[in-house]
Amino acid sequence: QVQLLESGGGLVQAGGSLRLSCAASVNIFSINDMGWYRQAPGKQRDLVATISTGGSTKYGDSVKGRFTIFRDIAKKTMYLQMNNLKPEDTGVYYCNGFVRGSQYWGQGTQVTVSS
Repeated sequence: QVQLLESGGGLVQAGGSLRLSCAASVNIFSINDMGWYRQAPGKQRDLVATISTGGSTKYGDSVKGRFTIFRDIAKKTMYLQMNNLKPEDTGVYYCNGFVRGSQYWGQGTQVTVSS
């Protein structure tokens, strides 16, 4: 059983920064296409950023240039550095990944950006 545990959410003013963490219960090299997704109230869950096992990254258009996804292999942790936050970045942020064809989600962490 793979477990993903997010942390680091909170309330921040527009223009501020937050760093989210996703701690995995397994070696993150065994998790394919780890990523962050967010869901705003009443909206679908959307891609924020992903990182492949080889380290290639992909970002949603709305966060390019502001967010950075990276990982610490030794700590089995993936991060999302979020800078210049905007009110539209508000939502629950979920960590995600695939292990042997099964998809896993964390429980989510709330990010609220005030204007």
